[in-house]
Amino acid sequence: MKDSFDKLSLEELESKKKELEKENFNLRVNRVYGHLDNPLALRNTRRKIARINTRISEIKLGIHQDK
Repeated sequence: MKDSFDKLSLEELESKKKELEKENFNLRVNRVYGHLDNPLALRNTRRKIARINTRISEIKLGIHQDK
């Protein structure tokens, strides 16, 4: 997988999630103003956030170990 978050700890995942949420907000604002260069970047950041949320849930449920 391109963006594998398996090797990140829980704290690193949460900080990466905050960073991606901020990027997602900026992309949404730019889309409203019509200055979005790459429209696929919005979809990609949403998917990365979803992957991180899944990984965080797996760690909290004990499905995978926190490394």
